[in-house]
Amino acid sequence: MALIVQKYGGTSVGSIERIKNVVAKVKDRAEAGNRMVVVLSAMAGVTDSLIKLAKQMSPNPAERELDVLMATGEQQSVALFSMAAADMGLPAASLLGFQAAILTDRMFGKARITDVETGRIQELLDEGKVVVVAGFQGLDWDSGDVTTLGRGGSDTSAVALAAALKADVCEIFTDVEGVYTTDPNMVPSARKLSVISYEEMLEMASLGAKVLDIRSVEFAAKFGVKIHVRSTFTDREGTMVVPEDQITEKLIISGVAYNKNEAKLTVKDVPDHPGIASRIFTPISQAGIVVDVIIQNTSDEGKTDLTFTVPKTDYDKARGILSQTAQEIGAGQVTGNTAIAKVSIIGIGMRNHSGVATKMFTTLANEGINIITINTSEIKISCVIEEKYTELAVRALHDAFGLAEEAAPVAEDLV
Repeated sequence: MALIVQKYGGTSVGSIERIKNVVAKVKDRAEAGNRMVVVLSAMAGVTDSLIKLAKQMSPNPAERELDVLMATGEQQSVALFSMAAADMGLPAASLLGFQAAILTDRMFGKARITDVETGRIQELLDEGKVVVVAGFQGLDWDSGDVTTLGRGGSDTSAVALAAALKADVCEIFTDVEGVYTTDPNMVPSARKLSVISYEEMLEMASLGAKVLDIRSVEFAAKFGVKIHVRSTFTDREGTMVVPEDQITEKLIISGVAYNKNEAKLTVKDVPDHPGIASRIFTPISQAGIVVDVIIQNTSDEGKTDLTFTVPKTDYDKARGILSQTAQEIGAGQVTGNTAIAKVSIIGIGMRNHSGVATKMFTTLANEGINIITINTSEIKISCVIEEKYTELAVRALHDAFGLAEEAAPVAEDLV
């Protein structure tokens, strides 16, 4: 008897008929002898509608109250699922985030899970019930306040539950059949990967691939949770996300990712002495803003320029904070650019292959695409470019590295 945690996204439960379809899928697995925990997102479009409603009520809604409102989307989903389950003869019980004891910090809208207490879920499983948990939400234990985890938070809820329950597998059901070499909506020849490492998936998620939330992959890697990404609408196998040592053929490049939610900030004439970087980035960090690429020019007469990228959604807040800090430290003008994007290539096989960066830069140059900044790690290379060239860059890189081919180059081919 396996313990399976399944997560179904908004499109999977986007209508009454789709919810009934999900119940039927869960029932089949339960009747096969599996113990089932099901995590649901809000129905497609509901979260956006709730945000719109909040903005109509207040141009700047209180974060605590916004989380209370946002959590109602998943509450609808789990209640409707459990009603349908009862009609179909499937014993089920719904739990909201606080009832499932998914504990978080107090960062409203972007809360991070700190602990999961599984007692209530185990009791319901022992009673033979399918446990249906509202994703995306949790509880700040100290205050008793409802919190939400941010976009993609239901993935994180599911993997955190799988880790805490020591589940055999965590199945993430979505509207695509797995993890692809790039966005198949942009590149029709994109190929589905049968397996990918945690490390590659972490990079893809952080670089714009929307299949899995990055925090869910972090949980999986930390606790060894096997993730199976698959489609709600077919029975075909998807993509397994596993430790690197379980992958026999390591592709040089596994995928091309892109992210249009990027903005660039530059502060000029920064005094170049110890402690200044901390003065600049501490208030940005305290505001919950994630900084990505950081570039500092060579010091000239005790002054330097500092450039970094932030999510476009945080641009205005970050620019306001940076302008205040620049004034305090005696720096110069703050400039910004929101018309940028980041394209990246990822692959564990590139560790020992020196020609990857050259090929990427040459490919972009041949398309007339200027590189604004470059950022690298052991298994990825990212270039910030003008946003208008995103699709061209992704297609060119996908073709250049042969990712549409079933026999894409692997590291061993180059030894």
